[in-house]
Amino acid sequence: MPRIPWDDPIALPVGAAADRWLTVRPERTVLGVIHNVTSATRLLDLLRLFEGDTRIQTVFTCTGSSAFEHGIPEFVRDHGLVCLPWAQAITTKFDLAVTTSRGGELYRINAPIIGTTHGMGYNKILRREAGSSPRPRETARPGSFGLTAEWLTHDGAVVPSAVVLSHDEQLSRLAEGCPEALPSAVVAGDPCLDELRAGLPFRNDYRAAWGILPGQKLVVVSSTWSRESQLGKSPDVLRHALATLPRDEFRVMAVIHPNVWYAHSPWQVRSWLAPLQSAGLTLVRPEGDGWKAALVAADALIGDYGSVTFYGAALGLPTLLSGIPADGTLAETSPIARLLPLLPRVDAELPLPRQLDAAERRLRTDPAVAEVTANATSLPGGSARTLRTLFYDRLGLNEPAEPVVVRPVEVPDARSVVESRRSPVAPASMSAVTVEGDVVALRRYPAHLAGGTDAHLTDAHLVVDEAEPDDRLRQRADVVVGRPPASAGHLAKLLRAHPGCRVAALPDGVRACVVGTSSGWHATVRWESADPRMSAAVVASAVYGRSAGGADPTTLSVRLGDLVVPLDLTEGGGPTEDFGPIRQR
Repeated sequence: MPRIPWDDPIALPVGAAADRWLTVRPERTVLGVIHNVTSATRLLDLLRLFEGDTRIQTVFTCTGSSAFEHGIPEFVRDHGLVCLPWAQAITTKFDLAVTTSRGGELYRINAPIIGTTHGMGYNKILRREAGSSPRPRETARPGSFGLTAEWLTHDGAVVPSAVVLSHDEQLSRLAEGCPEALPSAVVAGDPCLDELRAGLPFRNDYRAAWGILPGQKLVVVSSTWSRESQLGKSPDVLRHALATLPRDEFRVMAVIHPNVWYAHSPWQVRSWLAPLQSAGLTLVRPEGDGWKAALVAADALIGDYGSVTFYGAALGLPTLLSGIPADGTLAETSPIARLLPLLPRVDAELPLPRQLDAAERRLRTDPAVAEVTANATSLPGGSARTLRTLFYDRLGLNEPAEPVVVRPVEVPDARSVVESRRSPVAPASMSAVTVEGDVVALRRYPAHLAGGTDAHLTDAHLVVDEAEPDDRLRQRADVVVGRPPASAGHLAKLLRAHPGCRVAALPDGVRACVVGTSSGWHATVRWESADPRMSAAVVASAVYGRSAGGADPTTLSVRLGDLVVPLDLTEGGGPTEDFGPIRQR
């Protein structure tokens, strides 16, 4: 008996008495088969092809065959799905069933079944658990998960009435793994890749929705599931990205496979990644289209052997590889297995900006990646049209008169990300300074991720909030940022309270602060830029860098990546008698 969260049969919209109570009397009923949250997300993408057609009623069931069953009840509730218990689903006749996984006892469903994949093609090797295979394990042909008789047949009969493939190359692998299913094969392209490409003209809209600032680059770091995945095998890649990509110039976004979330629990994943979120990581929720919007908005990708890596490379993103999985994980001739050796590997000893630049240069000159990723679809832009024709043909209905339009990926909103803890204390940062005349260029990194051997932090100074809870950081601080009132007297108190610090700053409204040095110099500083990267901490670091040679600044601008902000300095002012040299330089 499959494990399912719904036990009681439902009366509507299917059942003997349904006709009496329904407002709309559909002509056909479609069953959506849920395996886990991953498959359910792709399933809803496919079922959008029925939108607007009142001739069709769609209901759902859960096979109860996935180890990753957590999260399904919440998914069903949040999307407003009618979900039948498995026992009721297999005793009810439907006009069509659509599934995005091969798991479960699909042969028990009383309907023509259209079987698709929930990722990019068919790439992995996966065997059924002992005792669950429809044929003896020793006689099952090897091959790609979803393209072998082990997953497609029961008692010698092919279960799906249509086996949906995304590219012609999969026909030869199907012929090897389950030749009896070839008459059921339908090459229908990749609807997900079509949506991604349809979103590319609106890339700036996605970037704005994610809060990507002018001049910033978005780096997406993706992990599939299993011990061979990035999180399982190379968990420090995310930390390395945040530690070596200057936070004013880059945003780092994590896309983690739903099977990770629902195997370990959402709370656990959030707990593991909380320190990285505090360092600036944007964590995409596992359900929905957030990961797609991230890829469309991205400037670069760091991935493993999952579908997200292939989709990113297919979109032309410079892509770094976190590692190659062990033998037996991927089908040898699959597109992903062919792609991975072409991608440069992440080097944990080198800062990432240099590696990303090299990956971009390599992508421009090496056609091999484009040649392999062309195997994602044989029908670019045409998947939805082909799938709708297939669906309506199986239902015995005429297609709607309206043409099929490929819709761009949904624009993300606040629900697309996992909210991080909102601390009143600004995170400490290591600021590397380059002085170019009166312009001070800053590159800031999370202080609690910094290591003693990080070459990019040579001569960097430490900036902390006066309320920094980590005593070790507060005592080592070179720059301290306090809270109003903004006065010379308060600056002097800050500097005396932090004897190792050389510069202190206090915000004074939205676009101004007072800043002072341990030599006794202080000024009111104003700026016109409304860019959210500008702050009293940035001004204090600029003053620190400009005064490092022994001279107090008179004119000053600060550079954060492509952003250059002139600063208006008014020296002195306020109760100057309270502010003198705290100590000699």
